[in-house]
Amino acid sequence: MTERLIRDITDTARWVATYRARETERPDAIFRDPYARRLAGSRGDEIARAQPFAEENQWPFIARTYLFDRFTAQEIRSGADLVINVAAGLDARPYRMDLPASLRWVEIDLPAILAYKEEVLAGEHAKCQLERVPLDLSDEPARRALFERLGAGATKTVVISEGLLVYLTEGQVTTLGRDLAAIPSFARWLVDLSSPALLTLMLQQMSELIAQANLSYQFGPADGPTFFLRCGWTAVEVRSMFRTAAELNRLPEAMRPYAAMPDPPEPWKLPMPWSAVCLLHKA
Repeated sequence: MTERLIRDITDTARWVATYRARETERPDAIFRDPYARRLAGSRGDEIARAQPFAEENQWPFIARTYLFDRFTAQEIRSGADLVINVAAGLDARPYRMDLPASLRWVEIDLPAILAYKEEVLAGEHAKCQLERVPLDLSDEPARRALFERLGAGATKTVVISEGLLVYLTEGQVTTLGRDLAAIPSFARWLVDLSSPALLTLMLQQMSELIAQANLSYQFGPADGPTFFLRCGWTAVEVRSMFRTAAELNRLPEAMRPYAAMPDPPEPWKLPMPWSAVCLLHKA
């Protein structure tokens, strides 16, 4: 039997790390992640090359990383003393960003992902106070207890969930959002969001590959960023990944003329692929 290309969710993290590695290796890199190539490994590149649609459209991964970097740094400058990365995957921000040594940074993910990450990064030193918590986020009582413990020791917390929500149902996102909103010190939540039209496109182009890891693309709410009001959050800022990629000169040449067109109001309601990074605060 031929081995599946994506065996589990750790392989999807290797896949995404490949795009960070490729950007890092450019002479005009928007960001530099010197750990991404090691974390991705040869398997990450193999998975990336097996997905033509993503290979032709690497720009959303670059724009997303850039925006999460920017918003996270902004919130730390504004006084955040704790960063919680929910479903942290193979993110290396505690090692590669310019961070205050006093900052607490907590990574939460499945035990296998964190074990692999610790093995690859053995001997490296984070620039802040890093804690890793192996946890299956679908265990709701355990995650609520963890959020309470972490929040009790912080004044202002920014929660990151990069690349996570698209794999959840609307009900699961709502419950997660309410769990986060219940903690007084959790002040900001940073998410990426896809429109229904983009979700449909992703299902058409990439669902077969991620299904090998028993995953599916599910979250693309029809009401866009206003969806989060139902779980206690509202958008402070919404940044289009397409616009950001255009500003960073990362769009394919065929797409560049569209970047000159103005954004329509509420683009997530239109039959067009749309994605954004949203900075949320308590509603």
